Amino acid sequence: MMVRSLFLTFAALASLASAIRAEPNWPLFRGPNAGVSEEKGLPTKWSTKENVAWSVEIPGRGWSSPVVWGKKLFLTTVTREGQYEEPRKGLYFGGERKAAAEVDHHWLVLCLDLDTGKTLWQKEAAKGKPPSGIHIKNSYASETPVTDGQRVYAYFGNQGVYCHDFDGKSIWSKKFDPVPTRFSWGTAASPALYKDRLFIVNDNEKESFLICLNAKTGEQIWRIDRDEKSNWSTPFVWEHDGRVEIVTAGTKRVRSYDLDGKVLWELTGMSAITIPTPFTRHGLLYVGSGYVMDKSKPFYAIRPGAKGDITPVEGRSSNDFVAWSSKTIAPYNPTPLVYGDYLYVLYDMGFLSCFEAKTGKKVYDRERLNGQFTVSPWAYDGKVFCLNEDGETTVVQAGPEFKILHRNKLDEMCMACPAVAGKSLLIRTLTKLYRIEQK
Repeated sequence: MMVRSLFLTFAALASLASAIRAEPNWPLFRGPNAGVSEEKGLPTKWSTKENVAWSVEIPGRGWSSPVVWGKKLFLTTVTREGQYEEPRKGLYFGGERKAAAEVDHHWLVLCLDLDTGKTLWQKEAAKGKPPSGIHIKNSYASETPVTDGQRVYAYFGNQGVYCHDFDGKSIWSKKFDPVPTRFSWGTAASPALYKDRLFIVNDNEKESFLICLNAKTGEQIWRIDRDEKSNWSTPFVWEHDGRVEIVTAGTKRVRSYDLDGKVLWELTGMSAITIPTPFTRHGLLYVGSGYVMDKSKPFYAIRPGAKGDITPVEGRSSNDFVAWSSKTIAPYNPTPLVYGDYLYVLYDMGFLSCFEAKTGKKVYDRERLNGQFTVSPWAYDGKVFCLNEDGETTVVQAGPEFKILHRNKLDEMCMACPAVAGKSLLIRTLTKLYRIEQK
């Protein structure tokens, strides 16, 4: 009886562990593995009708990505009174709107059922006239929320940060004084979470800062000033060898902070505007910036354990802590992707390059894709996916040979990074959210 009881106990624990591993959690911007899913059986072909488990209309406007924990999906959006000005696709000046619309807006946090797409709850975080203008391609809900499985944290740039539990109850909120951004483009950097600490970077034209909040209460733990102007790069929590770093990419410097806000190391030499998010694979940290109007488009692969100024000396591309670097390969908007042994760099103007991730050696260079790209690439099942602003995803064979496998069209503007939840792919368009699943 004792042996049988122990067997049943171990079987139950194994079943529970398997269930936990199977949870379709995608709790933050670009997911827990920097845009990569190891799940099998995910869809590779879709359209507005093919392999669509459900699609739902999302009110208002927002370019935040969906995040998922278990069967709950969270999304942010902002509605307004009156008509929206429709954005044009591509890179262009003249889209900035320095004066905000003189009508009330509603900043919303939505919770949907992952299986059905049904809205479980919708909460208004704030209401009123926007404190600043934005570029017409941006939105007032471009920051992706983050969740720890108990609470969801929705950050709305110049509006503030709002914490709700999974039933929609407001736990805490913190307002921020509005600050101007370069050319009135608006904000977009998402929050980062580590255990009971929430980190927010706000690089702007007036008073840039990195702030650490108590995730349970919203109380400020510390706040430090940053010698930076406007950037749109989400901070990254890098945990390795018993050390936790908050890595931030900036125009003047890439900086790594410890949990108390002390600078651990820094690196100079980025381009004039920084947007891609730092990430890690193969034990290396990857970071870069490639503003399209800048000749310098640097990209770095950094080893753990760095301290002080780790900028390579002039004429060299590596040192004790920089494994390799390049002055010319970084993209502007999309964050690069490391999948398997290869680094994939997607450029806004519609080109894809591939490099050896551990050495930086070029594999293929600027192969042509259709359209303009803002969304970061993602990967699974031996394939790399590149979603353009027209809503068309080019599916490329992963590996050293460039080969286009499919083109999947949703026929509506896309600028939000998709999420992968279990065997489902979640894609947000201008007005809809699709759950794509292989039938």
